[in-house]
Amino acid sequence: MDNEIILLFLPLVIPLALVVDRVLGDPHSGFHPVALLGSCIGVWGRPDRYSPGFQRAAGAIFWVITAVVFALPFFLVQFYAPALVILILGPFLLKVCFAWRSLEEHLYSVVETTSSSLQEARGKAGLLVSRDTLGLNEEQVLSAAYESVTENLVDSIVSPLFYYGLFGLTGAAVYRAANTMDAMLGYRDERARIGWWSARADDIANYIPARVTGGLLLLYFAAKGRFGPAWQAFLKDRHKRPGFNGGISMSIMAGGVGIRFEKPGVYTIGPGERSLKEAGIEIIRAERAITIIFATILTTLLLLGSFAQYIGV
Repeated sequence: MDNEIILLFLPLVIPLALVVDRVLGDPHSGFHPVALLGSCIGVWGRPDRYSPGFQRAAGAIFWVITAVVFALPFFLVQFYAPALVILILGPFLLKVCFAWRSLEEHLYSVVETTSSSLQEARGKAGLLVSRDTLGLNEEQVLSAAYESVTENLVDSIVSPLFYYGLFGLTGAAVYRAANTMDAMLGYRDERARIGWWSARADDIANYIPARVTGGLLLLYFAAKGRFGPAWQAFLKDRHKRPGFNGGISMSIMAGGVGIRFEKPGVYTIGPGERSLKEAGIEIIRAERAITIIFATILTTLLLLGSFAQYIGV
């Protein structure tokens, strides 16, 4: 097949990657690229390895090194592999950079456990969020799990696809490295100095994708006849969550579904018309819809761009 024709079909890497994700999920292996990335961050990301005065500089320097090293194989495939090889390997490489099926699997693990052992569910929820889950009631445990899905709709799905659309496999890989470093280091505890660069870089990287996701959620709930509640929750609650990104999707999702997200002592988001036990499934439906809608829009735009380039427009 002509190389130019193959290049025309490279945007199809996105839907193919979604299929790979739904079929394979994320293997639980220490050799998974993101697991190896996490191990690397765990080596240099210990504040006690550096003097307090050097921690900020170390966080920035090692951020750059880690992002470059992780993205290098993706860069080599993107720019030096034959187009047919990219078309075959691309879906698997892009899948490494986002998590869809595993996001839902972690949620279901918490939801299913709440009915049999609240204590065990608290422990599982504690793996998804940065809060003390030991004293949470059932609704608060479910809130932690569904908040994780809602926030990660941006972090783990829309953002990596967005950066693939802009910069190809290299862009998706750099984003995945940046987001993983923030997830491990971006906290206001002993890691505050070494993780400051990771936290700021993640905020900046997610700025546009968070707002794209919010817009798509508003359109989705408008189609469901729930635009008013979604918009009102956005206006009222989007600033309650720390940071300038996470509150967008969380407030719109809570208002659109009619539930309340709660982190005890920190924030409550949404009207609380319905319980998460009753309406949580609608969050999964919205998350799946936004994933498919965004992937479809992005694939279409890339196909049009490739076709225009192919015919010399």
